[in-house]
Amino acid sequence: MPRFSVIVPVFKVQGFLRECLDSVLGQSYADFEVIAVDDCSPDGCGAILDEYAERDPRVRVLHLPENVGLGRARNAGMPYATGDFLFFLDSDDTLTPGALRAIADRLEEARDPDVLVFDYARTYWWGGTRRNVLARVLAEASVGTFTAVERPEILELLMVVWNKVYRRDYVTEHGFRFPPGYYEDTPWTFPVLLGARRIAALDRICVHYRQRRQGNILSTTSRKHFDIHDQYERVFAHVDAHPELARWRPYLHRKMGEHCLDILAKPDRLPPSDKGEFFRRTAELFRRHRTPTPVPAELRVLEGSYARYLTRRRAAAAGSVLDRRARGARKAAVKRVKRGWSWAHERRPLDPNLALYSAFSHRGVLGDPAAIHRAARDLAPHIRGVWVVRRDQVEQLPPGIEYVLPDSLEYRRLAARATYFVNNVNWPRVLAKRPGSVHVHTHQGTPLKYMGADLLGKPGARQGVDVPGMLRRADRWDYSLVANRHSELVWDRAYPCRFASARTGSPRNDVLVNAKPDDGAAFRLRHSIPEGHTVVLYAPTRRDHVRGGHVERFDLARFAEDLGEGHTLVVRLHPSLAKGPARGMGLAELHRRGVLVDATDWPRVEEVMLASDALVTDYSALMFDYANLDRPIVVHADDWGAYTASRGAYFDIAAGAPGHVSRSYRELTWLFASGSWQDTEAAELRSGFRDRFCEFDDGRAAERVVRTLMLGEPDTPISIPLPATAGDDEVPAHA
Repeated sequence: MPRFSVIVPVFKVQGFLRECLDSVLGQSYADFEVIAVDDCSPDGCGAILDEYAERDPRVRVLHLPENVGLGRARNAGMPYATGDFLFFLDSDDTLTPGALRAIADRLEEARDPDVLVFDYARTYWWGGTRRNVLARVLAEASVGTFTAVERPEILELLMVVWNKVYRRDYVTEHGFRFPPGYYEDTPWTFPVLLGARRIAALDRICVHYRQRRQGNILSTTSRKHFDIHDQYERVFAHVDAHPELARWRPYLHRKMGEHCLDILAKPDRLPPSDKGEFFRRTAELFRRHRTPTPVPAELRVLEGSYARYLTRRRAAAAGSVLDRRARGARKAAVKRVKRGWSWAHERRPLDPNLALYSAFSHRGVLGDPAAIHRAARDLAPHIRGVWVVRRDQVEQLPPGIEYVLPDSLEYRRLAARATYFVNNVNWPRVLAKRPGSVHVHTHQGTPLKYMGADLLGKPGARQGVDVPGMLRRADRWDYSLVANRHSELVWDRAYPCRFASARTGSPRNDVLVNAKPDDGAAFRLRHSIPEGHTVVLYAPTRRDHVRGGHVERFDLARFAEDLGEGHTLVVRLHPSLAKGPARGMGLAELHRRGVLVDATDWPRVEEVMLASDALVTDYSALMFDYANLDRPIVVHADDWGAYTASRGAYFDIAAGAPGHVSRSYRELTWLFASGSWQDTEAAELRSGFRDRFCEFDDGRAAERVVRTLMLGEPDTPISIPLPATAGDDEVPAHA
């Protein structure tokens, strides 16, 4: 008996069917059967299904003699299911890699609940991806089991059948079936969730929900959308037949009203001539099932006429236009006030003891600017340091940090008077460069991929990037900090501006150069990493040729398992991926279950590096910093060709790597299983890499910046001319 029966109803999806089936059959968890129901599809779907069934015994195909619709096609497949759990997957959607393994693990942990609800992401026809906006509901409910009474917010999730798996015995015991017509998921999902005694949640994206440009049933203009009324009648009939569910009538009454009004408001659902009839039938249904509970304000329109509904809709639309115009006028007025405020303060002299700091677009006290700020507090306490920080990051600030919100009047006042500006991202365009001010640009690491003006030849990588505007803002730099001559040459070409190169080293790397054996102990203790474990840090970078930037190179759970006993896998995503679907592709759930440690949100990446014993990365600039620790580095370069074609690179990382290079997952696991990741050859490669890219990192970079660029001490030069050796005056060759 398999663990899962994956039931796939199929109708007119020949362009997507192979991708759907491949996503199931390619899962690392193989204990499942596929029951594909050909709903008398007029295209080539039937032949595709027979082809898959012939080559994979886990696939069984049912060819229906006539088209019965999505719900009844699912019904047709259920009697043939033998798995412990039923999984209804639409044939134009796909499973994410590792989804079945994650679901199986969560079911085992929850001791086979009646229903398991998991997350999904919408994938658009033009390539975009957007995670479920209510993902937090799953995160909050991801421990233990519950009922709908205990967590009613679970009913606010999308009322569809494919974001859940169902214990087959539970479905059989209650005789749950799909009705005919559109919106067939509604009279299935509400009864199933309301009657379940044990529901579990999985905070992981397991399904990519395809948003088709055309051909989606629910986006078809048709009278079939009137089926929603019959489907809610079935829901209320189920509640009437089960008195213990009577408490849910007010909630279902409200949901029905909201759902129907949402359909009515959609421009592409109902023929215009039928909208009045749809409203009247909705109002009749709303009155018939009304409860003593007060009607919410937004639903009171159903107590009036269709003409009144239209009047309110038109008024709301007109109000929205006026609101937008008013907001635009207010913004313009605020800008005029701020410009006047700034101009007034720019007429006053600079404050020689005021420094303004920012990092990663105002995300907090981080990176090189943070290291310089700490050194300035000790070496130049008379210089007042103020951080520009976004409102949503204020609570994360360390104690004693003086801050100002970006684009506030106080920020404008300080920016007009400050002498020192320290940032690893360009300051915004509105910031004027006053004579006598000192702008120190720290960058975000040693460059491997193309940056600045070099992006002009890479249209995919520069999408949404105003390169000329970037260079105009870079014209304000006075000093560009570098840790090696490679960076110095790259920045000279990538940013053809009027700055001096300061060979200070990278201030954030001082803690790595000066590291002590127990410096990572706090991070290990915080994440309950067993003493004596070998900690492997995996830090992938983003892919510019993929919309959203994230590509899962391999199964993280499998890698954690393949590392073996005595190892802990720590994962840190690129900061640009921290809030996107990448976290929902299993990382958050694996962290909760203790399979690995998700360190993406850990504020100081230096602490994560100090806590690790080895680094696995693809093309992240983190490797250049990590090399200061003189610990093993493995470069996983399985898509180097595609990466360089889309983004460009200043040198071939495979030829100049800081350790062994793997070209496949098999090679990666072999390096760790064989011990080669830390052999003599790896040490030799790392030594050469450190000599080249950690050239100016000596543990005193932050001190050097403060003494030379802020205090003006003459003993340490701020810029060292390049020695007249062959090749040093050339920009690094393109890979």
